Formats: sequence, C-alpha cells, structure tokens
Amino acid sequence: MNLPHFFVSPNQISEGMVCLSGTDAVHVARVLRLGVGERIVLSDGKGKSYLAVLERVDKKDVSCKIEKEFAAAPPDLPKVTLVQGIPKGDKMDFIVQKGTELGLNGLIPLLSERVVVKLEGDKQLKRWERWRRIALEAAKQCRRPDIPEISRPESWEQVLSALPAEAAALIPWEEEKSDSLKGFLRHEKPPVEIYVFIGPEGGFSSGEVECARLHGVRPVTIGPRILRTETAGLAVLTMILYQWGDLGG
Repeated sequence: MNLPHFFVSPNQISEGMVCLSGTDAVHVARVLRLGVGERIVLSDGKGKSYLAVLERVDKKDVSCKIEKEFAAAPPDLPKVTLVQGIPKGDKMDFIVQKGTELGLNGLIPLLSERVVVKLEGDKQLKRWERWRRIALEAAKQCRRPDIPEISRPESWEQVLSALPAEAAALIPWEEEKSDSLKGFLRHEKPPVEIYVFIGPEGGFSSGEVECARLHGVRPVTIGPRILRTETAGLAVLTMILYQWGDLGG
C-alpha cells in the first residue's frame, strides 16, 4: 500500500482515534500537504499497522480515525540480531540503516577487543539515540511495521551471558575453513532466533572467538574474501533472510 507511513506509540491511540504532533504533524500538513479525508498508514513499532483517515489537519496537531488493522508480520520468520563490533566513523549509521531495510530485528553494539571508538558518558547516549533515530527513519522509508531494537553498547560478557538457549549463534571468521554459513543454511532447520557476531575493523581475536565458541557460538566461513565490517553483517543477514525470511518474495 503506497501511502505515507508513520509510527505511533500505544498511548497515542484512544477509542479508535490517533493524534499526531510535533514533526509528524508538520510532515503531514506542510511537507506532504495532506488534507481531511486522505489516508495514511500507522504502525505501532511492534508489528501491527493500521489504515487511518485524516479528520483534522493542523501544523501542530493532526487527528485521524483508524479504519482497519493489518495483520502482524508472520511469526514463523527467524528473528536475526546483529552483534556488531563498533566500527569507526559513521559506518554504524550505515549498518543500522541498511540492516533495518533488509529486515534486521535487533542490533547490539559490541565493545570488543579491537574496537578503537571511545564511547563514554553523554557521547555513548547521543550515539545510541542517533542509531535508534536512524532505525526509525529507515523503517518508515521501507514501510516495515516494526522497528529494530537497538541496544546500548555491551561487553562480550553481557552479550554472551544473555544469549537465549534456543537461539542459534554464528560468528563469521576468516580462520574457519570447514564449517560454512552455506552448510548451516542448507542442513539446519530454521531457528526461532539467530545471533550474528561481526567484528570491528581488524576483526575478532582468536581468544574472543574461542570464548564465544565455549558459549555455543558457531564459527563459520562465508567464503574466500575478507569483507569489510560494514559489509559482512549485511551480507550474512541477506543470506539468512533470503533462505528463511521474506527476502526474495
């Protein structure tokens, strides 16, 4: 459905009515120049979407009435979380944006051994808020009904101790020669969740990989070429969601 798309929180919905304010109201009234009687799509960020008709339009306040609810996304698709070693510059912005477009469910910025970016105090908070904002805007653009969960930066210990028991966990590693991602996708049944660990520039150390392996993370090869950190995770995500997800139609 090729209609303008906005995200709302549950407290914006009351008795079938929704109120948009702030930048969303400005976007409706001034940028899109929509009027009373026109329709938009609203999503709650958790998978539900609604068709709504505009009943009042003002640059500060927009009211609309829900006409119908769309079905949530199919529950049988595997949820993919990218555990990404924090790269330099704005590479994480790119990873968040493109991962959202492809269908990523969550992203955990990882403070691994070779991460050189220093995120402390307000800087960490501002960077996290920026990544969340990028995910929101990317979800709007690609018209997905949910927004990936972007976690605050975490350590190896935090991530590994919180891995769900039923989840599959993969770590693409250039030193792995026998176990491949292709073999995993061909011979395993689709798990409920998949965690993909990607190193920063310089990759993971052998000690980090061994620690991950002891926690059930499976090293795999994704081919003979060494991919950049901003390419590797997106490539793995694409392959997983093509095989078991909704990429490819």
